[in-house]
Amino acid sequence: MLPFALLGAAPPAAARTGGWSLAPAGGGRPAFYAEGVPGTVLRDTVSVTNPGRTPVAVRLRGSGVPAVFARAGLRIPPRTRAEVPFTLTVPGDAVPGDRTGALVARDAHGRTATVPVRLRVGGPALAALTVEHLAVHADRITYELVNRGTTVLVPRVAVHADGVVGRVLDRAPRTLPVRLPPGARRTFGEPWPDRPVLDAVRVRLTVTATGGARDTADTSATFVPWDAVTGGSAAAAAGTAVLLRRRRGHRA
Repeated sequence: MLPFALLGAAPPAAARTGGWSLAPAGGGRPAFYAEGVPGTVLRDTVSVTNPGRTPVAVRLRGSGVPAVFARAGLRIPPRTRAEVPFTLTVPGDAVPGDRTGALVARDAHGRTATVPVRLRVGGPALAALTVEHLAVHADRITYELVNRGTTVLVPRVAVHADGVVGRVLDRAPRTLPVRLPPGARRTFGEPWPDRPVLDAVRVRLTVTATGGARDTADTSATFVPWDAVTGGSAAAAAGTAVLLRRRRGHRA
């Protein structure tokens, strides 16, 4: 059975609508603050206050946070405050960092009140990424980056290519204009307009990020000017061809 209390003076509320209000129990808190490692069950209490002269029926739910209430639907008598215990379980696959959400109450007339929830997920910070699906096209190098760690990464990429007689591409590390969140996969491209016309090359791409994250991938490609070989008919149809002999390699 939920605890109910008759009101003298109503306590300060974080959110109010149509006369009833929603707030953390105990007063003095504008929001709920919780912290724990994945799998932790956190407990707190929310207050629904009805200072009016008629009963109020509301339903409670969590928005953006996994909240479970002792009673999701309740009816609060006039001039009464209901104290509703609830739990927040930090997801087992949650990565370290801050999350935001809210507890939401809605009455029979569609009016809602919310209280913010600030959840901090603890655990070790791990910076890790992989380079995947490196490929060479006619005038472009494409690849995918996957954030395998628990921190947001800002990658830096360097590209090198060696041909039969020496280096044909040498790009120093540069920072990509992207923030890669944990678990994210993104596709990127490196333009190569001055590629060799006739050569067999080996392309190596190296990506690093703060925290020690690092990975490399390499592939091979053969550039053949088919217009010179066939008298121009192939060039008119397909342009310069790139024959790929992909070989994948990692050094994490």
